[in-house]
Amino acid sequence: MIETVEAPNSGYRYMPGVFQYSCGIAALPGYAIERVRFANPVPLKQGFAKIAEIIKAAGRPLTAFGACELRSPAPFTEDGFKAFNEIYIETLIEWGVMKDRVNPVARSNVCPKIDPPSEPSFYAFSYTVEAKDAPPSFVIAGSGESVEGKTNYRDHIVAPGDTSPTGMLAKAKFVLDEMERRMSSFGGTWKDTTGVQLYTVQDVSSILESELGKRGVFRHGLTWHFNRPPVEGLDYEMDCRCVHRERVV
Repeated sequence: MIETVEAPNSGYRYMPGVFQYSCGIAALPGYAIERVRFANPVPLKQGFAKIAEIIKAAGRPLTAFGACELRSPAPFTEDGFKAFNEIYIETLIEWGVMKDRVNPVARSNVCPKIDPPSEPSFYAFSYTVEAKDAPPSFVIAGSGESVEGKTNYRDHIVAPGDTSPTGMLAKAKFVLDEMERRMSSFGGTWKDTTGVQLYTVQDVSSILESELGKRGVFRHGLTWHFNRPPVEGLDYEMDCRCVHRERVV
């Protein structure tokens, strides 16, 4: 099991990742993760304001904010993605969630091909609540088919530009392995998930049963979003979660 870190005054621990997001979070004993999805994506600034209202209304500190799912207009360039992340973390620093460039918040950020938002927006978020004897809960951050934490994504993409069945299989295996690595840090596996999301606009029908199915991904089905990953050149992304209470606002 990979070592995790408790985020101060949060109700969760996290698996360290990169400065823009962690690899995932899990509720501490006595807490549970709740997920809230917006009926329609909410632009970043307004979204943070709505999230703050919901968390405070639940009687929780803003540091209980643990994960989010974003939607952006189109894949970013490498430089554009870095610039966006610097804007995104400003609020996390203001809330006291992020300190010294250490970010405990898990995240996915993908780009709908159909009806994309006009600006980066919140699709959903997760936070912790006090819950005695709650079952374990976790949220695993989104990951595409490239090694994170390097100077760029471009030079580390699996099967770059190859969207053939063979190329998509290689990409899927890399991402599935990463999902399993992240879940293992919280003692989780596919059998524990309550939701799994896939983001691609490529044809992956040939690998759904042969690769995802054999690993046990379909325990509760699969939500396939016709979205692209957030950085140009990436074609396949996934995230997953074990969350027992979800709502739409």
